[in-house]
Amino acid sequence: MTDTAVASTETAAHGVGLTDAAASKVKSLISQEGRDDLRLRLAVQPGGCSGLIYQLYFDERRLDGDAVVEFADGVEVVVDKMSVPYLDGATVDFEDTIQKQGFTIDNPNAQGSCACGDSFH
Repeated sequence: MTDTAVASTETAAHGVGLTDAAASKVKSLISQEGRDDLRLRLAVQPGGCSGLIYQLYFDERRLDGDAVVEFADGVEVVVDKMSVPYLDGATVDFEDTIQKQGFTIDNPNAQGSCACGDSFH
């Protein structure tokens, strides 16, 4: 195997962070699914009233060009190559309070969002 072949199979990293609370919740949800081949995929897609929406879901696939980072407890976060620039520096957290329960994304690249908070630009 040549150095070129090794370089082409290397996985790129991304600049998305994952808090300990989010990593713990992801690990718990994957355990509930009874699978060890799932990873958290974060993507940006066109849509919403501000132009872009986040997609956050479990995925067993690893696509060509995906950027992957492994966090606490072996939790992997995967970002497709088109979404990486939109998400560089973003942090995924998990809130569990009386007012709100769910994953949140703090993205310094978002210049604004819509009133409903589901999309950004």
